[in-house]
Amino acid sequence: MAKEKINAKIVILGLQHTFVMFGATVLVPILTGLDIAVALFAAGIGTLIFHVVTKFKVPVFLGSSFAFIPGIIAVTASEGSIAYALGGILVAGFLYIIVAFIFRFVSYDTIHNILPPHVTGPMIIMIGLILAPVAISNANGTNSPQILAAMGPNGAWLIAMFTFALGIFVKIYFEKFGWKFASNLPVLLSLVGGYLFAIVLGVVDFTLIKEAAWIGLPKFMAPKFSFTAITIMVPIAIVTMVEHFGDVLAIGNVVEKDFIKDPGIHRTLIGDGIATSISALIGGPANTTYSENTGAVALTGATNPVIMRIAALFAIVLSLIPKFTALIATIPGPVIGGISILLFGMISSIGIKNMVDAKVNLGNPKLLIISASMLVLGLGGASFTIGKVQLSGLGLAAIFGVVLNLILRPHDIVKTEKKKGK
Repeated sequence: MAKEKINAKIVILGLQHTFVMFGATVLVPILTGLDIAVALFAAGIGTLIFHVVTKFKVPVFLGSSFAFIPGIIAVTASEGSIAYALGGILVAGFLYIIVAFIFRFVSYDTIHNILPPHVTGPMIIMIGLILAPVAISNANGTNSPQILAAMGPNGAWLIAMFTFALGIFVKIYFEKFGWKFASNLPVLLSLVGGYLFAIVLGVVDFTLIKEAAWIGLPKFMAPKFSFTAITIMVPIAIVTMVEHFGDVLAIGNVVEKDFIKDPGIHRTLIGDGIATSISALIGGPANTTYSENTGAVALTGATNPVIMRIAALFAIVLSLIPKFTALIATIPGPVIGGISILLFGMISSIGIKNMVDAKVNLGNPKLLIISASMLVLGLGGASFTIGKVQLSGLGLAAIFGVVLNLILRPHDIVKTEKKKGK
């Protein structure tokens, strides 16, 4: 690990980041049957590996990939064991590494011509908007039957809006009160405040905490391999690699650094790929760069990569303390939903800012057509299946945008306009 000054403030910011990442990281194993503790352990180890590979420069936390959920379920059903899905994920991680080596020999200018702001901007916008229904579903109490039974949807929204308002209050007003450091903890403080509010309302179930042990090892599992599993899982990596580009661009825009150039997209892909393969090797889901990470960095201003490494260490420790992970799991959905409204909205706003800063001329019909088409395909539910590969959402929109951009060659027009001083 790179030499950094570690103090109490940095540690607290790292703990906050762990809380932000926790919900989405454990949701994948909950939905697929993988072990939650293994997912946390793998996320922590994977994040540390990612930071080593990327020269400790990129403020990213790796968590469980949602894109692989259908593949995991399909392989488990067809092969009779989730271990075969792990084998497919392990091989999918190798594909990241292969593609990374290819990009190692692609020039920086070429990458930016393939991914200009009128393509990357809509990608970043969609990352936030695609996640928006998740925030609203949590805020509605859809996944919190106890709250719905006790208070109904309006009660769920009461908790969500309390958490949302608390996050805004902490971020905007705490610094005015002289609490500068506390103003960088809107996620942590709003989650704690929302949780306590839910306890006061009597809608938190502590059963999981009572039943959980204090210390316990994750249930590690070795992967198994079959041709069918590999053909199902590996193509999914094509889509997640496209999403990887969007996440790296998004976090770069937040911290105002070009990570495509330094440390290079080939390094971020290698880090992600190795983390994914190692996760599968011990029984965890595929790892991925996280949109929640981008939103948290934008909201808190915590841009120091060491914060994410501390969060990774917390994740590893938590994976060994079942009672604490159970405590986090009892945070009601509306509390998560309330702060997610801010986090996911921040991501989309960053995409808009990216296009504004790049002075994208949407008066140019070619640029407008590319951006407009991407938004509709990405958000409209379009889906195409080619062999074993299903393209939809962000992956479909990104590939369509890149191809359409290459066909229309609008970057030539942008360069011409700059030369003319337009």
